[in-house]
Amino acid sequence: MKDLIYLKNVASLHLDIARCAGCGMCLDVCPHDVFVMQGKTAAIVRRDACMECGACSRNCPAGALAVAAGVGCATAFLNGLLGRNGSECCCGPATPDGGSAGCC
Repeated sequence: MKDLIYLKNVASLHLDIARCAGCGMCLDVCPHDVFVMQGKTAAIVRRDACMECGACSRNCPAGALAVAAGVGCATAFLNGLLGRNGSECCCGPATPDGGSAGCC
């Protein structure tokens, strides 16, 4: 799922570099490798892969990230239901049984 792009140039994801503490939490919680560390701060390198789940903003201790959580996930789910672009009908985190939450 790491190579999926939900919608081009519409992700609401915003990173305030001045507030970034460089902890790397966003890298740990992002399921689509949207972030990398550049020096001592995070950087957004795959904005179009952001499914807007909100994990990064909820877990950022510095409050450097903002995103309208849920928008991209809904798009992924609907595209999967409609069979567009070979999308999976899932957008949630992995479950213990190997499935994914939010799957149809």
